Amino acid sequence: MPGITHNPPPPTVDPAVLASAQDFSTATISDCLDRMAVLHGLRPFHRQGRLLGTAFTVRVRAGDNLAIHQALEQVRRGDVIVVDGGGDTSRALVGEIMKAIAESRGVAGFVIDGAIRDTDAFAGSDFPCYARAATPRGPFKTGPGVINGPVSVGGWTVSPGDVVVGDADGVVTFPPALAPRLIEAVRAQSAREAEVLALIQAGRYDGRYAQEAKG
Repeated sequence: MPGITHNPPPPTVDPAVLASAQDFSTATISDCLDRMAVLHGLRPFHRQGRLLGTAFTVRVRAGDNLAIHQALEQVRRGDVIVVDGGGDTSRALVGEIMKAIAESRGVAGFVIDGAIRDTDAFAGSDFPCYARAATPRGPFKTGPGVINGPVSVGGWTVSPGDVVVGDADGVVTFPPALAPRLIEAVRAQSAREAEVLALIQAGRYDGRYAQEAKG
């Protein structure tokens, strides 16, 4: 049977870095990372709530979730299970049972480049889950797969230990080493946008957003 490659878990991320990103929108983060960093094509399936945590990456064969089951035995509290399913939507990679396992172990959420099922369970919950589609067809469990290696999700490379942020718009990721510079840039961009909104509300908008803003 094809095996699952297990790499060491990523370093933990400074809680202060995660706390700093708590209130940043994915749109502003993406703007400040050259409009990149977006896991394109994924949408939220949960009721509401933000996603914030550290990437625990999994790469699987299309329609096979054996590696995800094994990842659930290794995750730490606050990890986000980020799955490279190759964008295949013919079979669901996670459902209600795996959601319950993940929640019981303190997982921060799922990011699945593939399909899920049992969408009512996700829609009635605030456990963050982003995926490409839904289907009732179940997965294979034969492998192969890789745990904690670089993955490609929605056209963007995610490395183990990257910071993962999700909101109603979608999901972005970035390496923790970028956090100090990124946080400063996001705060500056947010202040500029707040100023523009204030000018609009006061009836004094001067067109500056078209020339200087990034969104």
